[in-house]
Amino acid sequence: MVIAKPTPKIKAYGEAHKAAYRRILAAIKRYDRIAIFRHIKPDFDAMGTQMGLYQWIKDNFPNKEVHFLGDNHVSFTPRLFPETEKLGDGFFADRNFLSIVVDVGDHERIADPRYKKAKFVAKFDHHPYKKQVAKAEVVDLESAAAAEIVADFILNQKGMILSKEAARHLWIGLVGDSGRFLFSSTSPHTFEIAEALLETGIDIHEIYLAMYEKNIDSLRSLGYVLAHFKISPHGVAYYTLPKEVQEELHITPELGKEHVNTFSNIEGINAWCSITEDPNPKDYCWRISIRSKAKDISGVAVKWEGGGHAQASGAKIKSLDDLDAFIADLDALFQ
Repeated sequence: MVIAKPTPKIKAYGEAHKAAYRRILAAIKRYDRIAIFRHIKPDFDAMGTQMGLYQWIKDNFPNKEVHFLGDNHVSFTPRLFPETEKLGDGFFADRNFLSIVVDVGDHERIADPRYKKAKFVAKFDHHPYKKQVAKAEVVDLESAAAAEIVADFILNQKGMILSKEAARHLWIGLVGDSGRFLFSSTSPHTFEIAEALLETGIDIHEIYLAMYEKNIDSLRSLGYVLAHFKISPHGVAYYTLPKEVQEELHITPELGKEHVNTFSNIEGINAWCSITEDPNPKDYCWRISIRSKAKDISGVAVKWEGGGHAQASGAKIKSLDDLDAFIADLDALFQ
């Protein structure tokens, strides 16, 4: 464990968010029961930020009752993160608790709606949102990851410890959402956060092996993607994974976007996306993960019931009848 020592950029960032940091820390100190929430269909950043914050609170406030909630990931749990808690309604009967929401913009995507039962809600995020849900929040659209914001919050708390376990989780979130520091959202502040996390002694070789380990089914699905992708007139690469193909490849809808970045460094390809059928009867659709070399694709994502960042967004279509129109919108960015 190390005592947090913020660098000049981390201090400056903390100063810019001083009021919100003060209110969130006061809430953590005030409430003996805390529940941490993230978005549905979690990714590296959602789970890494949640578990990093959970561990930091447990390390520094050992007498508090802290829980982490949401749906499990088909691959990350328990390989990277512990199985998500199954917390009964009894905890929420008494509203005298703190909810902390991380890495989710729109409230509809918070994995467990019981966050609303808390007397106080706090939030750390880097996505735009339509409805405010928190009494105290740090939302920075320029940050590479929610983990970057939470790590900054932690590093600006004087005299508190940052354990190797907490730093490991935050590193996974930071690396995952920055595309291993390749996305344009990566900043000098991002690297100073990374330096501080490394100083705890985390083993990034071990972390990367766990994050990016594949199995034979993954290799076969990559073969399918390479054999069936298409490219639009202006360089939008895409592939579709219908339900029957997923069954043949032994993958789930959550793994449909696993190979989307295969196209990231190919000359002539400007954007790339996976289009995966999700047969969930409550929200049947084709889920789309979109990535871009340079152009901002978030506007197209918003038009198609999604959103996200300039170079990494998500969207959805109700059927493949809409696919040509979606691709045309994306293709038009590069004319």
